[in-house]
Amino acid sequence: MQALRLDRPALAATAPMRLVDVADLLPGDDELLLRVDACGVCRTDLQLLEGDLAAHRLPIVPGHQVVGRVERVGRGVGDWAVGDRAGVAWLGGACGRCPACLEGRENLCPDATFTGWDRDGGYATQVTVRAEFALRIPDEFDDLGAAPLLCGGAIGYRSLRISGIRPGGRLGLFGFGASALLAIQVARHWDCDVYVCTRSERERERALRLGARWVGGYDERPPVALDAAITFAPAGDVVVAALRALDRGGTVAVNAIHLDRIPEFPYELLWWERSLRSVANVTRRDVREFLEIAAAVPIRTEVEAFPLASGNLALQRLAAGAIDGAAVLVADV
Repeated sequence: MQALRLDRPALAATAPMRLVDVADLLPGDDELLLRVDACGVCRTDLQLLEGDLAAHRLPIVPGHQVVGRVERVGRGVGDWAVGDRAGVAWLGGACGRCPACLEGRENLCPDATFTGWDRDGGYATQVTVRAEFALRIPDEFDDLGAAPLLCGGAIGYRSLRISGIRPGGRLGLFGFGASALLAIQVARHWDCDVYVCTRSERERERALRLGARWVGGYDERPPVALDAAITFAPAGDVVVAALRALDRGGTVAVNAIHLDRIPEFPYELLWWERSLRSVANVTRRDVREFLEIAAAVPIRTEVEAFPLASGNLALQRLAAGAIDGAAVLVADV
């Protein structure tokens, strides 16, 4: 098999991943072995690559938005068969016994493991996944269209839930990358009025095409007070801008695994029972619910495909803000 392997973090511009030939994988008793057909490229991969997100182990094969076909089934697995299509997401495992797991919050499990961070991910021609964490992919989506749903879509859906937005409410999206592209489609499906703040004129135009009521920059305040907001840009200044736009009692959900900083801001922005909440990972329930909603809407993904060998280029383009929609690695383009 072939894999893009990161031996040590470095700037994406230096192309730090190496394409290597390694022995074919074997599944454990509770695992599936997948032939990778597509793997989405996520900003979290970029943060791991460049060291903003501290590595859990090195070397590592990144990638946690994987769609593939089952090639082998572990001896203890009974509900998957060779040839089945399966997805692999960020959450690679959880203990199932701690209070968080027992309360349905496995995303907060202290012993959780993550695909492409703790265990090798999908920037490869093969990947293994614990069978109970593998996901069924709706037939409505092809492999390229399904891959970005498994992280960007699912974490956007969890962010909508954490924000407390209700159908018909006033929602702000601060930043408009791959995850926000999917979140706005759910929000519009719920008849929300969506207000988008982003630096990019191209992203503002795309937001309007997808039904945003208003678009502007981070230094502009939406024309109405927002019931809820989600920040996608990994910058603390954007979080403060979202708080400034919020109505009394509203919530800002921070959709980021890493922020540069949150600057000092006056308490008045948080007063009147406004809330500031982080969004940490996703549960299997989040992904399954989102996939059902995505098929029903139906959600459309905008994808730019790259050969596996061009994974460094895909991350360089992501770092430069030059990806239209979501980047996806495939074995052959």
